Amino acid sequence: MPKETVIWLTIGVYIVFMLVIGLISTRSSKSITDFTVGGRNAGAWVSALSYGTAYFSAVMFIGYAGSTGWKYGIWGVLPGIGNAIFGSLLAWLVLARRTRETTRRHKIKSMPQFFAKRFESTAMKRFAVAVIFIFLLPYSASVYKGLTSVCAVLLGIDERVCMVVIAVAAALIVILGGYVATLKADFVQGIVMLFGVSALIVAIVRCRQVGGLQTGLEAITAKTADLNLGVKDHIGLWATVLMTSFGTWGLPQMIHKYYGIRDDHEVRRGTVISTLFALVIAGGGYFIGSLSRLFFSELPSPPAGGAGHPDYLIPNMLAQADLPTILVGVVLVLLISASVSTLASITITASSTLTMDFIQDRLFPGMDKRRAALVTKALCAAFVLLSYLIANSNTPILDMMSYSWGILSGSFLAPYLISLYWKGINRAGAWAGMLGGFFVALPPVVCKLFLPSVSLPFFGAVKDLGPHFACLAMVLSVALCLVFSRIASAGRWKGSAPNPAFYEEAAPTEEAAPAEATVPAEAVAETVKG
Repeated sequence: MPKETVIWLTIGVYIVFMLVIGLISTRSSKSITDFTVGGRNAGAWVSALSYGTAYFSAVMFIGYAGSTGWKYGIWGVLPGIGNAIFGSLLAWLVLARRTRETTRRHKIKSMPQFFAKRFESTAMKRFAVAVIFIFLLPYSASVYKGLTSVCAVLLGIDERVCMVVIAVAAALIVILGGYVATLKADFVQGIVMLFGVSALIVAIVRCRQVGGLQTGLEAITAKTADLNLGVKDHIGLWATVLMTSFGTWGLPQMIHKYYGIRDDHEVRRGTVISTLFALVIAGGGYFIGSLSRLFFSELPSPPAGGAGHPDYLIPNMLAQADLPTILVGVVLVLLISASVSTLASITITASSTLTMDFIQDRLFPGMDKRRAALVTKALCAAFVLLSYLIANSNTPILDMMSYSWGILSGSFLAPYLISLYWKGINRAGAWAGMLGGFFVALPPVVCKLFLPSVSLPFFGAVKDLGPHFACLAMVLSVALCLVFSRIASAGRWKGSAPNPAFYEEAAPTEEAAPAEATVPAEAVAETVKG
């Protein structure tokens, strides 16, 4: 059987499986509650694999793994290790239990609701909604680009055609089944990713370009030494490590995975599962990328021609590694699986948050749940279309993702994290941290769109420094939250009033009972007014 036929059959089986899940789930996604919440009872495996599949997509495998491996050689494995330790293990230890307890006690279903409840500020809620919807778009677009580059190289499909196919498939899955479909699919897709990446690591290590683990490590270590990495390079590397690891702490589509974990026992189990998953997926993906200089002496060009580009390193590595045909099909399926999971989380998060926390809350407070679900589905379709248009821009995967993560994490990480642990943070401090982080992370986006020639001494073009500004934004935001909260309290500013009721225990409610643990998609589980 021809190679292309085997690959297409493998992908076809996966697509049919996903469509069946979407169609079956259509029956249970008639209201906005059904569309965005689903089963209301999440165990450790479901929560952890849902977290992992939302975390890692073709962006990591194709964009970051290839770029960091090419720039830093064997040191390119550090982001993968950081993602497992800081982005999974530490994130779950610090955030999961507190988030689960707080959001359940206050019936919070989204990050904008969290800020509105804690800081008693409708304006802060609206600001969060706008930032989430607008700046999740480039992240979504980067997922499309990562997936289309590998399909273009391995299957010879025109990239624009590939983007259209992926956009339509993602829209159908989300619109048909909503969170029910993605929740059911995440577990299976997580297993596919685990086995696929494990098999891929073995195949790459054994290919002729690498020549085995010991030989390959010796060769790439020598090539890394030839790179003569300096201070500027190591700053860039650690900026990437910290942004891709701690950045998840402020991403709404990641935080919502903690909302409906069944109990503290499941939190502990989920911490272990999530960490091991990240170690295999991220560690393996970045390890493969770190070997890229054993395959190429210069950056490979896109299939359509043009200058060499880091987004085509991993696809061309797979094409040249003489992988078994069935494994190529499995690799494509795992990349599609990872990307569809991420796209589903992003799309539902952005669209349902806009529906509940702005359209229902502000424009049409009398909208019923069924109509709200229809509005959310329409917004999902619009979000997918906008992502497709942005993906057609000439922007590297790494840049688009760093712009999105930088602004979202710069805005939300500090006020959210500090609110979980410190009663002293007030509205003035939260606004200072939120706005400060937002504006500090914004320059790379502005320079990319309007001022591409602007540079910084020593570091280079600002538009290429997304990870640097993202890290600076997160650190500065924490400092601003703490300092301005103290100043506001001392000066008795209007926004300095404490909110002790937020931290008080409340009597259990029917919704808060363990049997009704929610599994939200950073969205509503019910119509909430006010």
